[in-house]
Formats: sequence, structure tokens, C-alpha cells
Amino acid sequence: MKFLSRYLFLLLAFGLILSACKSTKPTSPGTRPSAPIGSNPSPNSGSNLPTKTLPKTPVALAPLSYQMPEMPREFRGVWIATVANIDWPLSPDDPYEKQKRDFLEILDYYKSLNFNAVIVQVRTAGDAFYPSNLAPWSKYLTGKQGKAPQTTENPLTWMINEAHARGMEFHAWLNPYRATMDLKTEELSPDHDYNLHRDWMLKYGTKYYYNPALPEVKNHLLKVIKEIVDNYDIDAIHFDDYFYPYKIPREDFPDKASYNKYKKPGQSQDDWRRDNVNQLIFALNETIKASKPWVQFGISPFGVWRNQDKDPKGSPTRAGQTNYDDLYADVLLWMKNGWVDYMIPQLYWSMEHPLASHRILNDWWARNHNNTNIYIGNGPYKIRDDSDEAWKDPKEINNQISYTRTLPTIQGNAFFSAKSMKIKNQDVAQLLKNELYNEPTLPPAFQPKSPAIIDIPVVFSVEANSEVTSIRMANPLDPAIRYALIQGADELNLLADAEIHPVWVGGMRARALEVSSLNTKYLAIRWIDHFGRIVQTQVYQIP
Repeated sequence: MKFLSRYLFLLLAFGLILSACKSTKPTSPGTRPSAPIGSNPSPNSGSNLPTKTLPKTPVALAPLSYQMPEMPREFRGVWIATVANIDWPLSPDDPYEKQKRDFLEILDYYKSLNFNAVIVQVRTAGDAFYPSNLAPWSKYLTGKQGKAPQTTENPLTWMINEAHARGMEFHAWLNPYRATMDLKTEELSPDHDYNLHRDWMLKYGTKYYYNPALPEVKNHLLKVIKEIVDNYDIDAIHFDDYFYPYKIPREDFPDKASYNKYKKPGQSQDDWRRDNVNQLIFALNETIKASKPWVQFGISPFGVWRNQDKDPKGSPTRAGQTNYDDLYADVLLWMKNGWVDYMIPQLYWSMEHPLASHRILNDWWARNHNNTNIYIGNGPYKIRDDSDEAWKDPKEINNQISYTRTLPTIQGNAFFSAKSMKIKNQDVAQLLKNELYNEPTLPPAFQPKSPAIIDIPVVFSVEANSEVTSIRMANPLDPAIRYALIQGADELNLLADAEIHPVWVGGMRARALEVSSLNTKYLAIRWIDHFGRIVQTQVYQIP
């Protein structure tokens, strides 16, 4: 009887420990809960204890000493343009539920190609694809600017969650200075800045722009960015190439009065314009990092900084307009000063284009990275749709990426835009997957600029049955943990190449998470923090 009492006491204590570690909120939506722990056996006088366990009772596992190899890193992103409904929504008049299905089709398609990031345009021209105190709803979402979508759901929160559920980074793409896409101001919402702050606006060509010289404009844009960073679990803020607008022949940008008011003594108009943009970039980086140091700030500038005939540091190109001289974007300064985390120069030319060679510009950006991550912007939209004969070859994109991979200071690529390989050129996408993107990767990790202490996850138990695999933690996860990447295989040497099942746990303080049972002999768990670093890997054998 003494042996029997001790056995019952230990069994009861073990059951209490397990129940205390159960999370009340599983982190993987749509999964089924673990099977319950079997009931404590009740002894009968003089009878033996039951020895047969229920077939679905979980079994606690112990970690193995097996070391997993480091996962490869490469940025593989796609721009999802919402302006003029280029990529999504297909129509602003579609029901919200159809828009959601269409967005998931894009995510699933690029996930199947082993992409790991989406760059989604959430502000096109003074509007928003999310509920904002600073901008009206976009007409490209609902058909009329200022009209809310027919849902109680926040579209941006939903998009972020769906991207993360697939293990993809979500980069929120904004256009800072463009206020309208045309001159039809009567169609603007009463809440659009054109109607609230007419003195901020400058008409140039067929559009209105925010005046980059005004302190009020800079402060407003900082608030726009802060609203997104504070309220959404994004991985990055992303700007494209539109700073000062591309120049229109025989038309000057109408900021002479602002120049006369705000210029420094002896400052040229060109230097003054560049300084206006520099101040915004510096302040934006400060604002983002003060709120969430792990949120990246990235820019995809025009592909040519300066032509060499203007500056010996420039590229041997003959681009008609350049960042420095025409858009007033001194991207080299931003990288040198550490104001951006990554650059994606838009190199939408063929490999040997005579005016701006893709090959030559790859080399230039590889030399001038200034310790900033460089990814190359590629233009598959030009395949079979450009006067340059090189784009008739569907392998042009693969040739470009193969060359990029020879340059160690370039860490990946992004593609404009989503429909270019999903609707127009699926053969190009298949070539890409078959030859170059045949295996999944993680995007590059970032080191925090100041020390960041993260509690290493401690796994209390891994339990598997025929339905679910349940991972229970000794303590709640540090909110800095972003993902659990789970792989299963029947042989240890196959584990590293097995399908990756990402589970988003960012900020949840989870005590447990579950995935559908992998039904494999071995299980690996990698924990990824919000800087993209692997902070722990453990391997388990499942009975």
C-alpha cells in the first residue's frame, strides 16, 4: 500500500503541473486542442493498477543533443500595389469577402514560390487602407474616398495576421509626399488633407503634392507613420521612389516661395530640397526606433543615385533622371548615417541595357552599401512587354538573380509587382522556383542598435498524439519572440529540409502552442525573435 500511495501521489502531482502549464489561448488558429490527460486510476482493493493507456494520450518528450544546421538567409519580397488597383483589390467595388479571398490568393501563390516577405501599399495618396485619425479610407478599397469597408474587421490587422500565419514578413508601404493621383479634387473626402490644409498642397503636373518644405507637413507625416507603428505588428515601414516628383519638362516645381522663406544663407535650391527630404528621413527613423526598435525602415529608390558624368562616385550610366539631381533623395547619405535598415534600388533594366545596365548597377550598389542591407528590385512586369529585346527572354529574371547572388554584399531581391508573375508571366515564376527558389529561406536578420535582452524560451514538454503536437513552455514566451518554426521528419538527416510550419506567437506571452500532428519520428523547433534572429533550436524524438 505504501508503494501504491506514493505512485498515486506522483501521478496526481504530474497531472497538476501539466494542467497549470496549459494556455487558455492557443496561438495557432483553427487547430484542435490536445487530447486530455487520462484520468487518475482508482485502485480497487487487491486489484492491479491499469497498464493500458488510451491511444490518444500525449507522451512527454525530452530534447535530443542533435544540432540543426543554420537556415539560409535571403530576402524574397513582392510589392503588392493598391494604387489604381494595380494588384489588389482587383476592384474597389468587390464585396469585402471577395477582396479577402483575392488577397489570400496572392499570399498563397507567393508562399508556394518560397517568398518570405510582402510589401503592401497601405497609403497611396493621402489616404489609408486602415482606420485612421489622420487620413480617409482609400477609394481603391471601397470605391469612394472616405467610405469605410463593409466590415467590422480592420483590413490591415487582418492582412498582417494572414502574412505572418504563412511565415512572411509584412512591410507597410507608404507614399509620403503624393497627395492626389489627379486633379479631381471634388472627389476627395472632406477629411482629406487637401480640404483640411490647402496651404500644405502644391500642384505640379496632374497631381497635388504635400510641400516637403513645411514643418507642419513633416510633423504630420511623422504622426502618420507613428500611428501605424504603434498600432500594428508590422515588420517594416517602406517608402518607394517618390520623394520630390519626377521632373516634368518645362515645368518647375512651385516651391519658390517656401525656398525664399526657409533657405539657409547661401544654400542653393537643390541643396535645400535635399535637406528637406533628409530631415524627414532622419526624423522618421528616430520615430520608428523610439516606438519599436525592431521595426525596419526601408526605401526602394530609383536605381541610379547619380550618373558618373555628374559625379565620379556615380555609376557609369546615362539615366534621364536620378535620385540625387532630380528627386532630391541623397540615398548614399541615408545609408552612411544609418538612417535606413535596407535599400531596394529599382533596377528595372535588362542585364546589358546600354543606358543603365542591370549588371553595372548591381556592381555599383554592392560597392556602395555603407553597411546597409541591399536587396535588388527586379521588374518581371517587363517580360514580353517592353521595347528592349532582352525582355523577350523569360529567363532574364533568373539571369539577373543569378548574377546578384555572386555579390556577397547584396542579400536578396524584390519583384514589381504581384500580378506580373501571378497573372501575366506564370512561366517566369515557375522558372524562378525550379531553378533558384526551390527551397524556403528566412529573410535577413538584424542586430539591435542597442542591447536587447530576450528571455530564451524554455520548453517544458512536447507532447504528440494522432491529432496534434503540443508545445508547452516553462514560462510565458518573451514578447520579443516572433515565430516558432516547426519541422518534422522520420530521419534526423532529413529534418533540416522538411517542410516548415510557422506559428506566429509575436507579443502573445504564450505558454503553449499547438500544430496539427506531423506524424513524424523527429521534431525540430526554432524560435525566431522580432529582429529575425534564431534564439533557440531544439530537436525531439516522438515515440
